[in-house]
Amino acid sequence: MRNPQVVLEQLQQHASQPDYLFHRLYRNLYNPDFFLLAYQNLYANQGAMTPGADGTSLDGVGLPRIESLIRTLKDHSYHPQPARRQYIPKKGGGQRPLGIPSANDKLVQEVVRMLLESIYEPTFSKYSHGFRPGRSCHTALAQIQHNFTGVKWFIEGDIKAYFDTIDHDTLVNILRRRIQDEAFLALIWKFLKAGYLDQWQFHRTYSGTPQGSGVSPILANLYLHELDQFMARYQASFNRGTQRTHSKEYGRLQGIHQRRREHYAAHWDTMTPEAKDAARRDIRKIRAKVLRTPSKDPMDPNYRRIQYVRYADDFLVGVIGSKADAEAIKADIGQFLAQQLQLTLSPEKTLITPGRHKARFLGYDVMVSDDSATRRTRRGQVRIFNQRVRLEVPKDRWMGKLQALGILKITVDARGRERWKPLQRDDLMGLEPREIVAWYNAQIRGMYNYYRLAQNASVLQKFYYVLEYSLYKTFAGKFHTTVAQAKMRFTHHGVFSVEYATKSGLRHVSLYGGGFPRIQTPLLGLVDILPERRDAPRPKELFFRMKATRCELCGTRGIPVRVHQVRNLKSLTGQWEWERTMLKMRRKTLVVCEPCHAGIHPL
Repeated sequence: MRNPQVVLEQLQQHASQPDYLFHRLYRNLYNPDFFLLAYQNLYANQGAMTPGADGTSLDGVGLPRIESLIRTLKDHSYHPQPARRQYIPKKGGGQRPLGIPSANDKLVQEVVRMLLESIYEPTFSKYSHGFRPGRSCHTALAQIQHNFTGVKWFIEGDIKAYFDTIDHDTLVNILRRRIQDEAFLALIWKFLKAGYLDQWQFHRTYSGTPQGSGVSPILANLYLHELDQFMARYQASFNRGTQRTHSKEYGRLQGIHQRRREHYAAHWDTMTPEAKDAARRDIRKIRAKVLRTPSKDPMDPNYRRIQYVRYADDFLVGVIGSKADAEAIKADIGQFLAQQLQLTLSPEKTLITPGRHKARFLGYDVMVSDDSATRRTRRGQVRIFNQRVRLEVPKDRWMGKLQALGILKITVDARGRERWKPLQRDDLMGLEPREIVAWYNAQIRGMYNYYRLAQNASVLQKFYYVLEYSLYKTFAGKFHTTVAQAKMRFTHHGVFSVEYATKSGLRHVSLYGGGFPRIQTPLLGLVDILPERRDAPRPKELFFRMKATRCELCGTRGIPVRVHQVRNLKSLTGQWEWERTMLKMRRKTLVVCEPCHAGIHPL
């Protein structure tokens, strides 16, 4: 069998050839190394130990189980289990369904995902950022800041119930354009039609890709790649002109400014000190008018532009043109989605917003600043912010987060003013002190890391204040003392911190105190906003541990092995030998033989 990394790299190379058709993809599912690589990618996920509808998890994966799975794929008797449906709350209210596949289905889906990603990822649009390697919400927002300068209208796009309404026939026909392997496409059909169990009641799936499925993100991106291509064609036909015409008013004011300067310069030596002061004030006044006036006509009908960015099923279109242009673009997008992809724009969420007002995208408020602020350079005063995109933290997001966490109570006094009261978290009082501090730090850092691109990121200091005093109250409740006493007890050198013992000595965890400066680098670090290629997954330690066929508990070699897995190491007490071995290795996985694995589970 060929090395999976070599196969994936070759698929990536062929993907850049537009007319290349892919054959015999299904045979890669006969390669056990692909499934070992898939398990390596999945085992660390939080849901790895969550059982599917058949009650199985990824605990116990080994070559015998993989070979049994491959036999069902070879004789085409493999059929995915219905996904077990669970619901998670949405930020805006309501619940979002998630499908939890069985363990074997997770493995097969991960292999399929790796193959599809190698084929399609190099061809995806640079304006697509959702569920893609090396991209994130931050890269989408950074692209908006870079490309949307001067837009006059925003179109806030949202597709109604996107993941539930993807048309299966259209999706498979899109796949068939490049994949000429009916066995592989039949497997995709099986995943799409597997159905789901809700309250142990079976439901068929006639459309959509289940959220939670391993192949759902790549299939969803592939489906909306059609929209990305449509927008690229639309942009080419819509854009007009190379630059805006010069503003007559700006030229007039510039002329006045120049003539006044020349006049005062010619008579400067004969002017009195009072006249010189008046001349300076006059020049500054005219210069201020120049800086407040656009140098070019912002509504030039012969200059039009479209900018576009998408994250999953949310997209934002920036229009340099009239409101009629924006309305026509929205209608054309809706018509394309309905006719070509059988999708519907959400009427209540797809809005047309003036550029100077706040549009909502990926939880940020996005607007085009008309601020005429200036700064002094060697050339004199110049404008610095005019017509640039401004990203802001919405107040309702951080306040809503505090209320959702149950740590903020807002009351109104007799004068109608809001009064904020931080609340303690009773459910955290049973945790260790260091765990309580870690929980609060996670809330603070999570909010700041996401909103650190915002110009007003410092507003999160108010978010921090409520969490800080909620922490003090929680400690006061845990130790049956006052807030002041709890704060004094754990504050050292001005920092609230908790010491705890480890094998290597005493350590401490401190309440976050790094402030909230704006950081313009996306969260992924110095990431290329427009990556063109991703290296194929490489086998790592676990892959080679499973290939070694050596039991890490009893030391027997050359026998079939399985992987015993736990959710986390802190749940182990060290009572049993296998627990002590895992703690010593500092690994959540232990490769063991069949007898040792059978001996672990009855315990």
